[in-house]
Order: sequence, then structure tokens, then C-alpha cells
Amino acid sequence: MRVVMFGYQTWGHRTLQALLDSEHDVVMVLTHPKSEHAYEKIWSDSVADLAEEHGVPVVIRNRPDDEELFARLKEADPDIIVANNWRTYIPSRIFDLPRHGTLNVHDSLLPKYAGFSPLIWALINGESEVGVTAHMMDDELDAGDIVLQRSVPVGPTDTATDLFHKTVDLIGPVTVGALARIAAGESDFTRQDRSQASFFHKRAEEDIRIDWSWPADVLERLVRAQSAPYPSAFTFHKGKRLEIVSAVVSQGRYGGTPGRIFYREGEGVAVVAGADARTGRNHGLAITRVRTEEGREMPALEYFTAMGGYLTSRP
Repeated sequence: MRVVMFGYQTWGHRTLQALLDSEHDVVMVLTHPKSEHAYEKIWSDSVADLAEEHGVPVVIRNRPDDEELFARLKEADPDIIVANNWRTYIPSRIFDLPRHGTLNVHDSLLPKYAGFSPLIWALINGESEVGVTAHMMDDELDAGDIVLQRSVPVGPTDTATDLFHKTVDLIGPVTVGALARIAAGESDFTRQDRSQASFFHKRAEEDIRIDWSWPADVLERLVRAQSAPYPSAFTFHKGKRLEIVSAVVSQGRYGGTPGRIFYREGEGVAVVAGADARTGRNHGLAITRVRTEEGREMPALEYFTAMGGYLTSRP
């Protein structure tokens, strides 16, 4: 089939590579200009560079809504558009233009975690598996019929970085496998159960600020979800920002006020957590490594020279 690809960052790069390695003919590529957004500088393999290396025409747009682009798409005469990590709205006159419509590849197990940063949100929420879904595009965000879906388990110590590497390897097989079904004339795809749908926004500074009223197990997953090269989860100690590089749920139960720096436990320092910490029934978050405001990373036992005092959400 003649394919036009819409994509950006490493997700789009992997999709384009899979298409170039397949039997299909990539006739045009659309991608976004480079961004300085913190999350868009991560996993930023260039779709444009890969296309140009293979002699594929490249169009760069923030939004695909101008008449010149529409004319070029009509001239390209695609059988299908394949999109992955396209960051802005694609109008219906474009996604309906190809003979077989538009296939979107999304890094979640739809209908859950539509929208942005699905792996990070899924890890924070304690999901047991994550994956990649190829679905037909329609007017609603990430809501079209599912053509192919593959999953991988989330391990007890997996970070968001681990899950990225697990799921990015699914992009090629899912994309090519979905196209094979479409090329074979299949159309009886799986409708999404919209009652199970959830939608998530882009990650921002506020989303990595630690709230000590959260349970320790959720905070531990937040720390894993903000693994390098993502920005680390942070708190404040004595008015200065302190990044939490690694942590585990404490073995002991610690009562009192959330955020209290309480007790040295093993290789970490236990901090009281949970909205009902006053009951003494909660485990704490045992911080094992930190990074100071000056950028110095060290073991928590080295940083916290004395117990007592509080970690806070604000200076």
C-alpha cells in the first residue's frame, strides 16, 4: 500500500523504520518541528532525518490544517495514513482522505490511557500491564476501532524508562501486523468499550511535585515513573528543592504527620506518608537516593544527617 506517515520523536521514528522495512511504499512523511518542551526533548530520534536518508519527501507542520498540505496529500494519493505520536488534531478531511482511512498507533492499552504520557500515568496508577494499540482514527481522540493490540507486563521495579523500552519494541510488529489485516481486506475490527475510556494530559512541573498525603506505594511508583531521562519527582527540605531519585516502600509502619523525616531504615530514610498517617497504620516512603538543588546526587543516608523536620510540597 501507498503510505503517508504522520509522526514525531522516537515513537514516530520506530513507526517509520518499520514501514520502510516493510512491503509498503512510504510516499510522504509529516513531522513536527523540534521542540524545547522538557518531555519532547526526550526520546527525540528525528523522523525527518530518517525520511530524508531514504529519499522520502518530508513536510514539517505544527498543525495539519492548511490548504497547501491538503493539496500535497491528495497528490500523494495514499492508500492509508499511519500516525504515531502526532501531537495535534488531525481534521476529518485528512484522516478520511486515504482509501483505507488512517491508522493511529498509540502506546497504551486502549481504551484506557488515551491522550498523553500513557506509560507514566499507567505506572503511577499501578497497572499490571502496558502496551501498544493500532486503531482506526475517527473524530474522537484515540477512540476508533482496534485493529491490533499487544501488551507487556509491568514488573515490580520497572521504571517508566524500562516500560518505554518494552513498548517501543512493539511498535514495528503492531504497525505492520495491523497493515497486513487492512491490506487483506479485513474490516471487522474491535470496537472500544467507551465506558472504560480514560484520557490524560501532558506531564508538567506540577505533576512531579510530591504530595506527602499520597500513600507510600503510590509515591514509590511516582518516583519510578519519573526515572531518568525524565525529570525527577521532587519535594522541598528546609525551603530548598530536593529531587527523589530512588525510593522504596518502608518495611515499618510510621504514624504522625505526612512528610515527617522519621527513621533510618536499611539503606534509606523513612518519611511518613498518607492522608491518614495519624493512625499509625501506614508504611512510609523510604528514600534511598536524592539530588540537591545544586545538582549533587547522593545516598539519602548521607544527605539526611539527622532525623526530624519535614519534607514539604512547597518551599
